[in-house]
Amino acid sequence: MGAGHDHGARSSGEKHVKKLWAAFTVLSAFLLLEVIGGLISGSLALLSDAGHMFTDVLGIGMALAAIYAVRRAARGAGSPQRTFGVYRLEVLAALANAVLLLGVAAWVTYEAVRRFTEPPEVLAGTMLWVAVAGLLANVVAFALLRSGSKDSINVRGAYLEVLGDMLGSVGAIAAATVIATTGWQYADPIIAVAVALFIVPRTLSLARSAVRILVQAAPENIDVGAVAQTLSEVEGVAQVHDLHLWTLTSGMDVAQAHLVLQSRADLADVLAAARQALDDRYHIAHATLQVEPAGADGVCHPAGW
Repeated sequence: MGAGHDHGARSSGEKHVKKLWAAFTVLSAFLLLEVIGGLISGSLALLSDAGHMFTDVLGIGMALAAIYAVRRAARGAGSPQRTFGVYRLEVLAALANAVLLLGVAAWVTYEAVRRFTEPPEVLAGTMLWVAVAGLLANVVAFALLRSGSKDSINVRGAYLEVLGDMLGSVGAIAAATVIATTGWQYADPIIAVAVALFIVPRTLSLARSAVRILVQAAPENIDVGAVAQTLSEVEGVAQVHDLHLWTLTSGMDVAQAHLVLQSRADLADVLAAARQALDDRYHIAHATLQVEPAGADGVCHPAGW
């Protein structure tokens, strides 16, 4: 029964990876097409949407990297000096992505302001068919990732990226249609700014999350005081101190704490109950707990920093 379940989980995981690779390939190809189409047609809206599609490609790439990093760690591969593996590479990539995207949004906004004074001629026909192709690419990626988004947080993140990018493609199509039917060239920079502004809040949120992880702040969804209270209520625990909570990478929260035992408390029982409470209530599966015997003053020496 257990072996069959594990085999089914592995098969499901392989399907998710294949769909991620398929979506990555489709979006990468159309990202290149959109950049070329934007340069040829002179459409700022297309280039802005290409920047948005770049976030999809990078997001899926990071999801794939995280999956392979976990598999590599599970096989015991990697340097013994990297005691936490290479999970933080995903966070560094996310922060780099955020910085790059803010730069793209700033450039698009600057270029749009310039075009309001001297709007260049945009080739609406080229812009339209490239935008339609981009929308089709997003629809394909959306369909590929939809089922996996229910099972994997990594796939769900990529799925939401693609869903948001579909709006950018629709905006570019709308701008091309307006220019083709009315000749109103201002539609292009207006849509471009709208897409850029749509990217900024999500980019800032991404950057904020990455920085929180890098500075090892406690997870936003976990109340440190509540965790301390939970541990103190474990049978056999007299006191809790030196509690630290942080996130290793997305979806991997870690805890460290010192537990002072009550007299006659069983060490093994306290450890098991404390770990179970952290896992059940806060989904913290990795916890390092130092247990100190009752009345043993001076056992725990505070750090000098």
